[in-house]
Amino acid sequence: VSELGKWTAEPIALGVVVLCGVGYRYARGAYDRDQARAAWAELEAHNAVASAGQLASAPTHTIYAPGALVGRLLIPAVQLDEVIAEGVGDDQLDAGPGHLPGTASPGEPGNAVISAHRDRHFHSLGRVALGDTVITETRTARTTWVIVSRSIVGRYQPSLFPSAQPELTLTTCWPIRYIGPAPDRLILTAKPVIAAPRA
Repeated sequence: VSELGKWTAEPIALGVVVLCGVGYRYARGAYDRDQARAAWAELEAHNAVASAGQLASAPTHTIYAPGALVGRLLIPAVQLDEVIAEGVGDDQLDAGPGHLPGTASPGEPGNAVISAHRDRHFHSLGRVALGDTVITETRTARTTWVIVSRSIVGRYQPSLFPSAQPELTLTTCWPIRYIGPAPDRLILTAKPVIAAPRA
C-alpha cells in the first residue's frame, strides 16, 4: 500500500509544480500587462508623441528598444484593446501582443507584424472577419485599418512578406482552442483607410 501511495503521490506533486509554474506565468503576464497599460496611459496624458514633421523626416521606420512600448491595438468588433510592446519573446508575449522587430511601425510604410498568444491576448482573433476595423495608435500616428485577408497557414509555411505600402499583419497560433502546440497560424492582413499624424 505504501508503494502504491508513493507512485500516486509523485505524479500529483509533479502536477502541482507544473500548475504553479503556469499560474505564475499567467499572473506575471497579467501584472506586466497592467504595467504596460499604465505606462502607455501616462505617455498619452503627457502627449509624448512626435510631430508630423518628425515623422515625415524619418528616413526609415521607427526602431524600438526590446520591451519598449510600441502602441495600442484596438479591434472594436471583438472588444480587443491591448498595448503592444517591442519583441516576440516569452516576456513580451506573456504581457501582451508583441511587435516583430525589424518590421515597420504600425502606420509607417512597410508591413507591421504583431503577434500574441491565442490563449491570452489574441483569443478573440478567431472571430475577426473580413471588413472589420482595426485601430493602431503609436507615438507618431493613429491609423484605422480594414481587414482584407484572412488565412490559415502551416507553422513553417512562409506567411510574412515585405510591403512598400503601409500594411498590418496580425498573427497567432491556430486553432485557437487546441491542447498543446498548435500546428498552424492564423494570419490577418489589414490595409489603412485613414492614416494621419497624431494631434
